[in-house]
Parts: sequence; C-alpha cells; structure tokens
Amino acid sequence: MQTAFDLETDQPGAAIPSFVPTREHALASLHAFIPKAGKAYAGRRNFDLGPGKHAHVSCLSPYLRLRLITEAEVVAAALGAHSFSTAEKFVQEVFWRTYFKGWLEHRPAVWTSYLEDVARLHEDAARGGLKKAVEEATTGHTGIECFDAWTNELIDTGYLHNHARMWYASIWIFTLNLPWQLGADFFLTHLLDGDPASNTLSWRWVGGLHTKGKHYLARASNINKFTEGRFNPGYQLANSETPSLNEEEEFDIAPLAAPVPVPAGATCGLLLTMEDCHPESLTGLPPLKGLAMADGVGNDSEIGLDEQVKAFRRAALDDLSGRAAAHFEKPVQRLSLEAGAAPLVDWASQQGIDTIVTPFVPQGPVHDQLEGMAQSLRAAGLTLALNKRDYDQLSWPHAKKGFFGLKKKIPDIVRDLEQLNL
Repeated sequence: MQTAFDLETDQPGAAIPSFVPTREHALASLHAFIPKAGKAYAGRRNFDLGPGKHAHVSCLSPYLRLRLITEAEVVAAALGAHSFSTAEKFVQEVFWRTYFKGWLEHRPAVWTSYLEDVARLHEDAARGGLKKAVEEATTGHTGIECFDAWTNELIDTGYLHNHARMWYASIWIFTLNLPWQLGADFFLTHLLDGDPASNTLSWRWVGGLHTKGKHYLARASNINKFTEGRFNPGYQLANSETPSLNEEEEFDIAPLAAPVPVPAGATCGLLLTMEDCHPESLTGLPPLKGLAMADGVGNDSEIGLDEQVKAFRRAALDDLSGRAAAHFEKPVQRLSLEAGAAPLVDWASQQGIDTIVTPFVPQGPVHDQLEGMAQSLRAAGLTLALNKRDYDQLSWPHAKKGFFGLKKKIPDIVRDLEQLNL
C-alpha cells in the first residue's frame, strides 16, 4: 500500500525516546536497520503497534530531516546489503521524501500560501467557535480513542508512525471537519522530523488537494487491522461518501532554482545551517577562509515550536559545529541571525570574505530567513553562493507532477550516484 506520509522516510522505530541528534548515532541507527530494509520492511512497515514498538521501520527520519545522514547514503547502504528488487519498497520511500522536496521547489507558492492560511486560521480560531474544536483535537479530548492516543504520543515523543499520520490527518479533516492547515501546523510544531515539504504536501495529499479529487479516508477496519486490534473506532469516522477538499487557487510550475556558482577569485566562507548537517560530504567547495553557523535560523525563530524539537535541533547544531571545525580545521563562528543579516555581514568583514557559500536550502523557514537577508548581503557587497547536492540535482527535475515521474527514474539516479561515488 502506497502512503503519503511514508515519505517522512520510514518513521523512527524501536525505542522512540532514544533519538540522539548526532551523526554518529544516525549512522548507528542506519547500520542497525539495514538488515531489515528488504522483505521485513516491505511486509510489516504499515503496522503501528504503539509507542516503543515501531521496530519494523527505520528510525531515520529525524536524521534525514537535518541531513545528519544523507538520502544518498541511506540508498547506498540499503542496496549494498540487498538487491534492488528486495529493497525496492524502502528505496522508494526514501525517494518519496525527495519527490515532495522537489515538487515544492517547483511550486514555492504552495508553501507561501500555507503560511498565510495558518496565520489567518489561528486568528479565526482565537476569536471564534473553531477554538474549542482545535483545543479538543490538540489536547487529546475528542472522544475518538485512537486519535486522542496519537495526539498524546505525538506531544510526548515527537513521533508518529507513518500510517498513524495518515489516519490522524484524515480524521482531523473529514471527521472533525477542521482546517487541514492547522493540523499540518500542529504536526510541524511537534514532530522531530517535521519537514516543510513532506508535512505540508502529505496533508494536502490526504485532503485530496495534491492529487486533485483523490483523498484518503481512514476506515475503522484498516485501523483495527494495522494496529492489531489496539483501536477500532467503529462508526465514529467519516463515511465513504465524504467528498475530498477542493481549492480555487492554481499553483503554476516554476523553474528550479539553480546553484549559484562562486565568482572567480572570490574569498569564501562557508555558512552552515540546520538544513544540511553533513558538510563533510559536500562536493565542489572552494578554499574556505572561515566557517560560520546560523545558530537559531529555523530553530528558535519558528515561534511555537515544541521545546523538545528545539532541543533536538540545538543538539544537532552542536554536533554539526564540532564536526565542521574538525573537518575543515577552522573554528566555527556561531551567529544568531534572528534579527537579520548584520552579524553575518560583520563576520564576513572581519574575515575579509566577499562570498558566502552555503548548502542549498529548500523551501521552509530557513529558506525564508535567508531570502529576507539577501538584500542586506548584496548591499554589503557579499555574494551568496548556493551549493546544491548532486542527489537533489538528479532527482528534483523529475518531481514536477506525480510520483511516478520520479519513480521510473530511480534506477538511473541510483546508477548516476554510484558513478559519482555518492
């Protein structure tokens, strides 16, 4: 069964509270899971057996979210241990996450529209009848046992199984009749692996907006089967005749943003962000005079973000800072950019840097923050050069429409990655 939330990339397993945001732990989790990435994963990945019992999925999504490990590494590890046909389902789920990343890069207005809707709906909820219904849903007091249990699991652990995310979104939209945008915002607030593309577009997929008119309705029999009898909501759910959502707005396909090259003769510094926590594997970097890290962009700047999510990201940034300093043999200047580009401009001036190189940042809060600083950087005579990974450049062009366009290219992309030794 293909599921939208699977692209959160084979949600965390085994011991849920054990997520440690370091590359060392991410690699250990990858190596521990790989023996199960074949038939065992394909056969049992849809079963949600409850907190602490998600051993049939990979534990990797929080690490992939921050690129403590990369998609290319995960695919290579799976195919190093299994044939393509045996590991195909797992590999496809890695590419589902990639697909939604690329799809949103082709339609950045979807992200902007979502943010505008969330702001408006929060205002509506603050002064209208929507407030009580949202509070009941987000505190686990709807009276629907499975939904309330998943709410509590999400808040307590920062995690939900991929199948539970689908059921949850469907009940939120079609049974509770709540705006999908507020549900997506609730997920993004609490998920350790909360990703702007995966999360936003998965909620749209469940509602019938991503694939027009094709929505996902949670069924009591399906929940009963794949929770092995833990939950059976009976007749509490929306019936099979419930129509999908619709929207008037059309989102045109935009060209993908290209990498921004380093000018000839430039003096460069590397800016690290939480969107790519493995700079050691970046290719094509120029000689670097200094290292800086955005210490808070997309972290504390995301108002309302759950404290355990903030703590997870802060710890990942600590790990990133230490590894980058060792790898590039330079100290990392940690900069708070909450108020704008001034600290970055000052750092570049002190280092004698005229070009700031950064790993390409996809749509989301960090991208928005960098966009907001672009004018100040240009005014200071600084070039912002974007280093885009080969994995993204090979995959994203095939994510313009449905997943099948990318799916049929997976063998070619895997071959090209092997040739590039990624």
